[in-house]
Amino acid sequence: MSDPYVGEIRMFAGNFAPVGWATCDGQSLSIADNDALFALIGTTYGGDGVNTFSLPDLRGRIPVDTSESYLLGSMAGTESITLVTQQIASHSHISQVNSNVGNSLDPSGQFIAANTYDNFSTATQGLVNMSAQAIDSTGGNQPHDNMMPAMTVTFIISLQGIYPPRN
Repeated sequence: MSDPYVGEIRMFAGNFAPVGWATCDGQSLSIADNDALFALIGTTYGGDGVNTFSLPDLRGRIPVDTSESYLLGSMAGTESITLVTQQIASHSHISQVNSNVGNSLDPSGQFIAANTYDNFSTATQGLVNMSAQAIDSTGGNQPHDNMMPAMTVTFIISLQGIYPPRN
């Protein structure tokens, strides 16, 4: 690899970190053995700041540029989520019916009709709540996958190389 900046993060197709690099797996490193990298990232990703500091942990994560919402070293998001009622879009389940007889050729209303009984009646007052047997809550209240399609690679960080100059 060409001479990297100390602290530079790259994607690597192998399952190991080459010499002079370490995997971005949150591991703790000795400050004494990696003083240049510590000078750049400090304890942003963890460590006691006296003897150790930690590398970024990108396992199962995507890197995001810093902003007012995303501070350097912060983690956000989740791999799975359980939605609650307040997070589901407002909607209703309206029955479409008509007054045609059950053997009518007119499909308007899309309700399974029968010749024997009236399937609906004209409303004489305001809204009426349906019984719990007619429409009920559903779902298992289990988390669902919240991840975009992805392909895994190894994120590595340079432990040595050129110390990056500031603008």
